[in-house]
Amino acid sequence: MNIDILTLFPEMFTAVTSSILGKAGEKGILDIRLTNIRDYSMDKHKKADDYPFGGGAGMVLLADPVFRAMEAVKAEGKRSLYMSPRGRILDQELIQQLAQEKELVILCGHYEGVDQRILDYWNMEEVSIGDYVLTGGELPAMVLIDSVARMIPDVLSSSHAALDESVYSGLLEYPQYTKPRNYRDMEVPEVLVSGNHKNIHLWKLEQSLRLTKQRRPDLFRKFLSKGESLTKEEKKILEKILEIDR
Repeated sequence: MNIDILTLFPEMFTAVTSSILGKAGEKGILDIRLTNIRDYSMDKHKKADDYPFGGGAGMVLLADPVFRAMEAVKAEGKRSLYMSPRGRILDQELIQQLAQEKELVILCGHYEGVDQRILDYWNMEEVSIGDYVLTGGELPAMVLIDSVARMIPDVLSSSHAALDESVYSGLLEYPQYTKPRNYRDMEVPEVLVSGNHKNIHLWKLEQSLRLTKQRRPDLFRKFLSKGESLTKEEKKILEKILEIDR
């Protein structure tokens, strides 16, 4: 996948190009390309923003440097996203959709937003990572890139790793433990060191169900619709959790 990022602060993306995503880049699976919007400003001071028509606080990103940057990365026909608190929430469905794309263009706004003509002309999809406001679109873009990249085949070491994670399975993740088995009189649950894979699976399912029911009842309700696909033993665990609070 090729991802073009248009931003006023390309230096912020150093972390995105390291670790797992950096290795994916070395393998040729992921190509993250940074474009500094200021480089396409025709102003001698590389100005990229101005006051909004109609008044209001803050500055708005100018149309011209963004248009020129979009043209430079050949954005025409590519799926283009603008990170915005008024956009569609980034969720599992959208992440999986984006992971199917070969090319993505991501515009990171700053200040009070961008000239609306940018969004209209380039048919940009507005995407939000939550109901709150940040100083710019760079951090939301990093969240989007990381979450989408994990769904691309061979980015993670295991083909099952992405789908096994937390909400991708429909449930929150069960508790994890590692060595030593006893730390300050706190023991690792015996079932996890028993070697009985069936019992370990059922224990993990029960823990995930408990946590999801308690912390994310919305996800728990969605999971209930999948009840028919559970095994007999798994259904017993689910019934046990449903009995709680009755």
